[in-house]
Amino acid sequence: MTDAKTTDHSSASASFGYEDVSPEEKTRRVGDVFSSVASKYDIMNDAMSGGMHRVWKDRFVRRVKPQPGEVILDMAGGTGDIAFRMADRGATVTVADINQEMLDVGVERAMERGYYSLVWSRQNAEELTYPDNCFDAYTIVFGIRNVTDIPKALREAHRALKPGGRFYCMEFSTTQWPGFKEIYDVYSHKIMPQMGKMIAGDEESYRYLAESIRRFPEMPVFEGMIREAGFENTRVEAIFGGAVAIHSGWKI
Repeated sequence: MTDAKTTDHSSASASFGYEDVSPEEKTRRVGDVFSSVASKYDIMNDAMSGGMHRVWKDRFVRRVKPQPGEVILDMAGGTGDIAFRMADRGATVTVADINQEMLDVGVERAMERGYYSLVWSRQNAEELTYPDNCFDAYTIVFGIRNVTDIPKALREAHRALKPGGRFYCMEFSTTQWPGFKEIYDVYSHKIMPQMGKMIAGDEESYRYLAESIRRFPEMPVFEGMIREAGFENTRVEAIFGGAVAIHSGWKI
């Protein structure tokens, strides 16, 4: 494997929406956000995306191509949406999340739907408790932007994957459609927090989620971070004009 060029993306501060806070403060405040929204998370996803998140997740899993017998880590898997889809294809899936409330919702949903073989584990993406070279694939959907030290989490993903293992991440990004950015900005900053207030009784958490999308690195920058973590054959697939992107890479 060719050694990747390393660049220090870390700093003494981390972004929490449009605020710059200490890394410890971001970790605590992000935890508070997801503890607050856990019970309404799936309802809000449907409301905010018009149900499109389901189409995007189906597309994502088709790209991952989970196979029977494969062992996959679904990081920030929360309520189980991605894990259920991969389990349907025969993969052995561990759902990991730093937030226990999100995991609790996922376990309850899994029991209701008959997904008894899933493994649930509270994990920090920056400090996984798993040994080296143990997963065939690592997935993370709409979760990497909430990680305090993203480069460290990417290096952990690389470490935990087997040689030949694949990394897949779906995250919100920057739309490339002319004129759509302005509409999307109004929606994100004005409408989304109000929907959070009406449906989940939590305006501020959804204001943070909108702001965190704006602070996330653009597609070429994030792809570079994935390469710097050691991944090769990286690829970016823009969806919905770039508002969402699927990133992938291989541990070779």
